[in-house]
Amino acid sequence: MLCYSIIKTILKGESLLELASLINDPSLRELLSETTIERAKINRSENKLYIYLASARLLQYKHLALLQKELSRQFPPDECTLIIKIRFYLSEQYTPQAILENYWPSIVEESREALGMLDYSILKKSAWHCKDDKLILTAQASPLVSKNEKILTNFIINILRERFALDLACEWRYTKAKASAKITPVYHAPIIEKAPAPESSAPLPEPETAEKPALKKRKNDDPSLIYGRNFDGESTPISEITDAIGEVIIAGQIIKLDVRELRSEKKLAIFAVTDFHDTIQCKVFLEKEQADEFLDKLKLKSFVKLKGMAMIDKYDREVNISSIRGIRLINDFTAKRQDNSPEKRVELHAHTLMSDMDGLVDVKELIKRAKAWGHEAIAVTDHGVVQSFPEAFHTIKPDEPFKVIYGCEIYLVDDLKAAVSEPAGQSLDTPVVVFDLETTGFSALNDKIIEIGAVKLVNGEIVDRFSTFVNPEIPIPYEIEKLTSISDEMVLDAPTIEEILPKFIAFCENCAVAAHNADFDNSFITANAARLNLPWQKTVLDTVTMARILLPNLHNHKLDTVAKELEISLENHHRAVDDAEATALIYQKLMERFSEQGVASFDEINNFGKLSIETVKKMPTYHAIVLAQNDIGRVNLYKLISLSHLDYYARRPRIPRSLLEENREGLILGSACEAGELVQAILRNVPHSEINRIVNFYDYLEIQPLGNNAFMLASDKHPQINSMSDLEELNKTIVRLGEEFNKPVCATCDVHFLDPEDEVYRRIIMAGKGFPDADNQAPLYLRTTEEMLEEFKYLGREKAYEVVVTNTRKINSMIEKIAPVRPDKCPPVIADSDKTLRQICYEKAHSIYGENLPSQVEERLEHELKSIIGNGFAVMYIIAQKLVWKSNDDGYLVGSRGSVGSSLAATMAGITEVNPLPPHYYCAECHYSEFDSDEVKKYRGMSGCDMPDKVCPVCGAQLKKEGHDIPFETFLGFNGDKEPDIDLNFSGDYQPVVHAYTEEIFGKGHTFRAGTIGTLAEKTAYGYVLKYFEERGQTKRSCEIERLSQGCVGVRRTTGQHPGGIIVLPHGEEIYSFTPVQHPANDTHTSIITTHFDYHSIDHNLLKLDILGHDDPTMIKRLE
Repeated sequence: MLCYSIIKTILKGESLLELASLINDPSLRELLSETTIERAKINRSENKLYIYLASARLLQYKHLALLQKELSRQFPPDECTLIIKIRFYLSEQYTPQAILENYWPSIVEESREALGMLDYSILKKSAWHCKDDKLILTAQASPLVSKNEKILTNFIINILRERFALDLACEWRYTKAKASAKITPVYHAPIIEKAPAPESSAPLPEPETAEKPALKKRKNDDPSLIYGRNFDGESTPISEITDAIGEVIIAGQIIKLDVRELRSEKKLAIFAVTDFHDTIQCKVFLEKEQADEFLDKLKLKSFVKLKGMAMIDKYDREVNISSIRGIRLINDFTAKRQDNSPEKRVELHAHTLMSDMDGLVDVKELIKRAKAWGHEAIAVTDHGVVQSFPEAFHTIKPDEPFKVIYGCEIYLVDDLKAAVSEPAGQSLDTPVVVFDLETTGFSALNDKIIEIGAVKLVNGEIVDRFSTFVNPEIPIPYEIEKLTSISDEMVLDAPTIEEILPKFIAFCENCAVAAHNADFDNSFITANAARLNLPWQKTVLDTVTMARILLPNLHNHKLDTVAKELEISLENHHRAVDDAEATALIYQKLMERFSEQGVASFDEINNFGKLSIETVKKMPTYHAIVLAQNDIGRVNLYKLISLSHLDYYARRPRIPRSLLEENREGLILGSACEAGELVQAILRNVPHSEINRIVNFYDYLEIQPLGNNAFMLASDKHPQINSMSDLEELNKTIVRLGEEFNKPVCATCDVHFLDPEDEVYRRIIMAGKGFPDADNQAPLYLRTTEEMLEEFKYLGREKAYEVVVTNTRKINSMIEKIAPVRPDKCPPVIADSDKTLRQICYEKAHSIYGENLPSQVEERLEHELKSIIGNGFAVMYIIAQKLVWKSNDDGYLVGSRGSVGSSLAATMAGITEVNPLPPHYYCAECHYSEFDSDEVKKYRGMSGCDMPDKVCPVCGAQLKKEGHDIPFETFLGFNGDKEPDIDLNFSGDYQPVVHAYTEEIFGKGHTFRAGTIGTLAEKTAYGYVLKYFEERGQTKRSCEIERLSQGCVGVRRTTGQHPGGIIVLPHGEEIYSFTPVQHPANDTHTSIITTHFDYHSIDHNLLKLDILGHDDPTMIKRLE
């Protein structure tokens, strides 16, 4: 029986909102507000329920499919099938052309479910246009298209007739297939049955084919057979082995191997085999005598083909392969991409594991791949950070010709954008028209104006108003109607833009114009004026930018926020006439404030003040590529990275354009990806003067493969991008700008993973971060020169070669080969530290052993001081001495740990209490000492404290027992030139005081906490993979989860600080010469500053002090 309450509601024929409580999706419920149920019909013989809907709102196929899914959940699946039919009653704006423009993507998508992938593919690749009540479809000539033409025609005509009452004839036209030498990218193949010819000098025999009978030969007859008997048959994809299906053959690579000894003295070999789509665990029981031979041949990363039984393992409770009949070694069946172009490209935009849970490329593998392909260089450009630089540097040898280009994809904030465009010396009381538009979308090229509201200000007073609807001659999207409350019916009888715009331009005559976010509104007027050949050259004032200057403390500078701050009423926000009136009042008050500050003209507004740091933190960011051209550029880049983290961090590290301009020497700037300001400006159709400003800021412009930006096709944010042709035109526009402004245009990959199949790792990471579109990964992999030339062939052969090869090599030639970390050692300087150390040590030695030091003491001390002072280490001893003495003076003991106890100089300087001399006695009263008596010699190599008690033979006092016989070489090496590592345990309560005292010793800005980098560990990565499949209702074997998790390990998650490490910068040096700096974990509320690089990367340059906090000194202090 069907759910009675649902059928009762359906048969009432009321609004579909009666069923709203049954629909979980809130956005769908809102869309159905103007949808009613016309009727319902039950077909008992077919057990189907038909619901017929009527809607005044256009519902896309995805909405209907979701509605059907939501309602179907209310019916037992074996009792009834629900089928929804719908008829649209739309406004007159929905002409046949408008219907198809808005609904064609739905028709194509529905064909996938209704007809299958072949017909879906045909429709997706077909172009269409309407002419005289006829739908004309253009497709590439093909027997498959001709065969399916009738099916597709009926499908389209039925949808248009049933849903729109639209009777269109359908005509197919065909174009000839274009011949092209297409280079098809090769990926890892799942399984290749017939292995290719071996690469080794000793080839493996040809594998058997399925047609051959089973071979009955001894194991040694086939050198590839390493276990069991030979076998024939085709391999089963591992992903299909989901149950105990019995005997199977699989092929793949060994990615894990473990051997366990059993009580029976047999050995159990457990190994995981992957075909790069799935993984399965295999088990082989081996006799003791055959185990060594077997394991000599079965190695990690070797490729095998095996036959065994797919069974549920009683221990693992997963499907494994056991009872293995035979294992053969086979050739590597994965396809290896190679760059065979005579002249190679250079990749200028690549991300690594350091790109904040976004990049999945180990920088070492990135460099190795570029070298293997014969590329001359590769750029490393992580998001907002440069933490992969040291590892990249150590991947290549100093004498190698290969070059790493060190760069960053920064988050740029345009804080230099003028509040007034095209000023002409006008005074603040110049007449101005303040206007606002409502539009059908965000693109001045593709969307339409639906309302214009404006007020004219003369001498600060409103003297005239302009308000009108505009018929866009296209349907108003539902989202816009919700936002503005303007419907199709309200604009149907309004004049078109062809009639309105000349009147509006006349209204603005002899006036400047102003708007809130003027770029947007002015771009629509500019685009329409250009199309209609009307004059529009105005001084334009932006109240958003002016508000940012004058009202820096607002959390944002939206119209309603600014109006509230200035106590201006805004009754009907997002209606042009009301917004224009409010903006005019805002304009008046802002001009009054400028006047109070002594500003007299529009030109002076642009020169007034600098945006505050807090304002910069609230402004939009754009991506930009910054490459270090030389060592000056490297230092400037480190400075920019530091300030972006310390001063301008807000969700991401921001770099204001003004700061970049100040530190631009030695840097090369690229316009980056679709998130860069150039692409965004083109999409917004900003005036050409603004495009000029943006293009002239960069040294080269960047374009990327179409697949990188294909996400725009499905995004509501980019209505102007509807096809791959639109994406091609976007890149062509950038190429034309490069020609116009004489800027090199470079094709880049925007690498986020190394090979196409590696996208799965980024998919998992993005899903773990909560991205809803994580499964729709762009092809952000490193491409060969041939692959990139194929990507850009639509530019023409010569231009494609120029952007892919010539220009990328040109940029590379402009960049010097540099080191990201300095090679020299730069210890801090404390005046006369060597003399001070010598004096302290000898004073202490004399206080213990008397005026005439025993030879053992004097020779050891002199030997140590010679090495310490000679290698410039005296300052490190003096620093430690100062810190320990300071703590002791304040009542807190200090414990030393590690090898510092092997230095007598450290003992004499009071840094450690451990005496490294051989065991000996000494008298604290008369300074008698005993090193060489037979009694003492018995304890050589032992501790003096183990010697028996003894009185002084000279004065009768109790002798002290000292010495632990530790050679000095334990601390500074056999040559005495090893960097000292003095670890000191201070009281946890006192640790902050010591840190502050360190800064007092060296001066403010010369001590930094040692930075660390936190990456995704194996267990965490395993959890990411497990959660990914659980959320999608998929079950994977643990070995497959382990395989995938390995591809996610090492991704940077956060930054931190060493518990006690302090990096000391010597006077006369700038920290940016060594490393950028930041707050730990980008915590803007802490005053702690750490090194941006992991401290291990720079500990060969700068002194690191280990000032650790410990409980023991604290407890001793409290017990005193």
